[in-house]
Amino acid sequence: MLAIVCAATPAMAQTDAAKAKTILDAVSKKVGGLKTMKADFTLKLTGGKGSVNDSRKGSVALKGQKYFVSIGGQEIMCDNATVWTYNKEAKEVQVSKYNPAEQSLSPAKLFTPSYFDKEYTYSYKGARTVAGKSCDVIELTPKDKSKQIAKIELLVDKANTLIAGGTYWEKNGNQYAISVSDIKQNADLPDTYFAWNAKAHPGVEVVDLR
Repeated sequence: MLAIVCAATPAMAQTDAAKAKTILDAVSKKVGGLKTMKADFTLKLTGGKGSVNDSRKGSVALKGQKYFVSIGGQEIMCDNATVWTYNKEAKEVQVSKYNPAEQSLSPAKLFTPSYFDKEYTYSYKGARTVAGKSCDVIELTPKDKSKQIAKIELLVDKANTLIAGGTYWEKNGNQYAISVSDIKQNADLPDTYFAWNAKAHPGVEVVDLR
């Protein structure tokens, strides 16, 4: 029996990885076929010892590699060349050059998981019902062990082949859980939606970090 188990384990692992890749590729193909996508989300942080808790609601919009995120009085927009991070309370916007290599968990990557291929290994962890949705569970582990992220769990809604949420764990014990809702496909979003509009924000200090 021990010999049978030892022989079967590598084959099962390969099957799990192959199934995970098939699901992730299907998500990427689905998102890649959309002109745009908008969704609401809830982000919940739990500290390493369970003592630090924070929950925030926000929204995200995607158009190819362009994205716009609004959460907790902050807006982050990217037109695939520049990233603007706007702090409403401070009336300040920081401008930086878009560097895909540094965007390890950008919205575009999160919702188009084929980008994880080079950075993570993945496996299929079965099905789970979350908020009434039947989801496939995919676990991602960084190949680079120096990364702060220990692992990521993605939930893929079987009904629409889109990311329904997920959780990622940091080595310091912090846990971030994301729940996605109210997904709108092919909304009418012009390119200007993903870029900073100075005229619409008079009096905002611009900090150029490029």
